Amino acid sequence: MGKIIAIANQKGGVGKTTTSINLATSLAVLEKKVLLLDADPQANASSGLGIDPQQVKSSIYECLVGQASVKDSVVGTCVDGLDLVASHIDLVGAELELMNMKNRERVLAQALGQVRDDYDYILIDCSPSLGLITVNALTAADSVIIPVQAEYFALEGISKLLNTIKIIKSKLNQKLEIEGFLLTMYDSRLRLANQIYEELKSHFGSLVFNTVIQRNIRLSEAPSHGLPALLYDCESRGSVNHMELAKELITKNR
Repeated sequence: MGKIIAIANQKGGVGKTTTSINLATSLAVLEKKVLLLDADPQANASSGLGIDPQQVKSSIYECLVGQASVKDSVVGTCVDGLDLVASHIDLVGAELELMNMKNRERVLAQALGQVRDDYDYILIDCSPSLGLITVNALTAADSVIIPVQAEYFALEGISKLLNTIKIIKSKLNQKLEIEGFLLTMYDSRLRLANQIYEELKSHFGSLVFNTVIQRNIRLSEAPSHGLPALLYDCESRGSVNHMELAKELITKNR
């Protein structure tokens, strides 16, 4: 049975999509069968893997509103072993459509039930909000990875997310755990970046991944070519960091 991991933080620009694309790719390169769900209306995880959301017959939107199954919405990517359920701008409207549904917080969990056994890992790239779709992702997930930017306001907002996780755990999904906090956009030359890492470690201890994702120009360039960093430049720091993260995740889940 595959492990479902949501990648979430309601703060924008912390590297959620970059983490989703490159962690999914690294896991696939390490011979795991991976499904990436793009649950962000901006569809950046889809375009970052070279998939045009406009050309996809059915997206996560259709899965949520009951017009298609996840199985029928899966598309292959440029990475062997990595499948995608793409997003679409229509996903913005799904929040309203879900409002009137019975068990509206569990729609995604039910939809993923039919493909769970087909994959080792199912990663969900959440949007930078704590709306109903993110609640669905957290209700469906076994655990959550929280990317944290190595910048001054990084720790602001984490308490809000942790509170949401606590509520979901108590009311909707008792098995939900924090997989780990992941420090992104890290620059070891900056004292502040090191301070934030130390602060995370002192607050959350072993819940902080040992791997950090360093600032890397190749990591930023790769999506504009519709490629994950590993296919764009496998020797770049960003590629190496994400491979280390994937290995750490696999070891943690043995």
